Amino acid sequence: MSVYLGLIEQLDLKLIRAIDMHTHADHVTALGDLRDATDCATLRGEFTRAECVSQHVREGETVAVDGVWLKALYTPGHTNESFGFMLDGRGECEDAVFTSDVLLIRGSGRTDFQGGDPYASYDSIVNKLFTLREETRAYPAHDYKGCTVSTIWEERRFNPRLAGKSAEQYAEIMRSLNLPDPKMIGVAVPANLACGQRA
Repeated sequence: MSVYLGLIEQLDLKLIRAIDMHTHADHVTALGDLRDATDCATLRGEFTRAECVSQHVREGETVAVDGVWLKALYTPGHTNESFGFMLDGRGECEDAVFTSDVLLIRGSGRTDFQGGDPYASYDSIVNKLFTLREETRAYPAHDYKGCTVSTIWEERRFNPRLAGKSAEQYAEIMRSLNLPDPKMIGVAVPANLACGQRA
């Protein structure tokens, strides 16, 4: 939380909206704390069960803030309420997409809890994200190897879970991961449905 507030102050910004793209299971969001500290609006996709959201967005809706336009993309698969956001490249910005956890750099988000589904994940990635322009920069919510950005071109060709794979092959890869539940799932999910406010 202090890192976010420090950056906002250093860059002399006013936080207007804070967005959570899905209900996280591995950490507690700062969404509610940011709202309380900055009086910003909180934004989530229309399928969230979070009760503390100022604005819900639907597929295709545009969120505009001071000359920046973000188009909402419903991208289920990692969870059943995941959204990504496409940065409109008009003006000086290059096209970019914020993929949340459905598409990672050379990987993809797990699909085994919170309504996740490997076929929905494949559809969100291949039939939505991979149809964007090849040069579109792809920013995942996080990366475990220190990478911060890829491109649609790179992920279509080099993502080992997806490149040249059918939906059935992808689903088999995802089903065979056998990952343990996140350590904080019992705490994080309820807290994140309350925008980070723990009971």
